[in-house]
Amino acid sequence: MRRTSRTRLAAVLVAAFTLPTVVSAQESTQKDKKPMKNIVQVAVDAGSFKTLVAAVQAAGLAETLQGPGPFTVFAPTDAAFAKLPDGTVTALLADKEKLASILTFHVVSGKVMAADLIKSNGATPKTINGLPLDIVVRGGKVYVNGVNVVTADVQASNGVIHIIDAVLLPEAAPAGAGR
Repeated sequence: MRRTSRTRLAAVLVAAFTLPTVVSAQESTQKDKKPMKNIVQVAVDAGSFKTLVAAVQAAGLAETLQGPGPFTVFAPTDAAFAKLPDGTVTALLADKEKLASILTFHVVSGKVMAADLIKSNGATPKTINGLPLDIVVRGGKVYVNGVNVVTADVQASNGVIHIIDAVLLPEAAPAGAGR
């Protein structure tokens, strides 16, 4: 009986000292929790996707990527766009159809997290423009058509963003890229 009383007393003391901390942590999380932003808002706020955001707007895709989704976007940074030959971005911004084709080649329907990408090693999911991507895991890194995913699982209210270090070009998508 004495052992049971000590066990109960210990449990009560632990609960008394930890319960307020847990409750206050939950309350502050709920108070601090702001509505999650959509894919376009997340890209705008990040600051390193100015070219991508401008391209999405020029192609008339902003409204779609602000919609319910879910979408998985392989998002090239401004530095990735800078790797393209001189004049390419300007030419693409002037050709809405080609721009839309390239941008939709960066989007897969559904929310595909990094763990899903790793499990799908060798998969070829179809993009929104209908062409497949080649997912390869090599040396612990995920590659999409040979392009490195540098940051994965950036959450948005309508999907997820995976940051890549180059622009995916549909005509440069040979089977087995990155292997």
